[in-house]
Amino acid sequence: MNKGIMDQLTRLSVRLEELDQLLSDEQVTTDLDNFRKLSRERAEIVPVVELYHAYQQVERDMTTAKEMCADPELRDFAESEIETGKQELATLEAELLKQLLPKDPNDERNIFLEIRAGTGGDESALFAGDLFRMYTRYAERKGWQVETVSQSPSEIGGYKEIIARIIGHGAYSKLKFESGGHRVQRVPVTETQGRVHTSTCTVAVIPEADEISEVTLNPAELRIDTFRASGAGGQHINKTDSAVRITHLPTGIVVECQEGRSQHKNKAQAMSILAARILDKQMQAQQAEQAATRKSLVGSGERSERIRTYNFPQGRVTDHRINLTLYKMDQTMDGDLEELSSALVAEHQAAQLTALTEK
Repeated sequence: MNKGIMDQLTRLSVRLEELDQLLSDEQVTTDLDNFRKLSRERAEIVPVVELYHAYQQVERDMTTAKEMCADPELRDFAESEIETGKQELATLEAELLKQLLPKDPNDERNIFLEIRAGTGGDESALFAGDLFRMYTRYAERKGWQVETVSQSPSEIGGYKEIIARIIGHGAYSKLKFESGGHRVQRVPVTETQGRVHTSTCTVAVIPEADEISEVTLNPAELRIDTFRASGAGGQHINKTDSAVRITHLPTGIVVECQEGRSQHKNKAQAMSILAARILDKQMQAQQAEQAATRKSLVGSGERSERIRTYNFPQGRVTDHRINLTLYKMDQTMDGDLEELSSALVAEHQAAQLTALTEK
């Protein structure tokens, strides 16, 4: 490992000793917030430092084995120990580098999933419906909960737009690479000549803010409108102004929510989505700055970027960011996204490793 990484590991080792001393201090333990903060930091550092200590022990054992090579009677044994040590060092180094990769603070959060029909008219809306079902089935496989927040159904099925909240541990870490343009190539149900058409949808995966307080929302910068909800819902939904539209004037972000029967519930849900979108906008700005120096191998995350093609006649799904093609269309559309998700995470980690070792 290069000197920069070794120095980082040494600093973490020293920091662990400092944390152990702090956590044994009665003044620290009485401050519960500070105690929790330090305990979380310690929990994150311990696995790395333990691996580092194991790495150092193998190095010491190899040094001893090299010294033993001077003795003819012990040379064969020593050389065997050195060879074993080299393999152990390689394994430990790979684990250490993985542990040192920058962690996304949003990985464990719930998400808002937004799917919008793009080019292709009715077929695009039908494809949006297919994508929503795909992600819903994936969430079911994971044991996650899916709540529809807002929807704009198409006349022949599918959605012009649909927003859902997915509640589950690690939802963002598994689905964050789904943001971007999704393209479908197939014969639409409305096509009488049997010709293959190309349509698109955009997907946005936004981490939910832990609390709205994470984002400063000045009431003077919000325009809140109420109106009668449209669509299914019975008499009640058509007789009261339960739907809520919030416009964030500085950014122009507009959020509508009309799924709940209560105006209060719709307003709270809309505020939550607004906070998440503002956080997402801030993240996009930060990522754009990072991309200026080194573009991520899994794409920039721009909503307009075409990331995947679903070719139904050929039964293939191609992710263009990592040049991965799977001939498992039915399984994919039924929510089997594990292979795609794992490949995208692996490629992202490989890019991070490259950046880490180049420092």
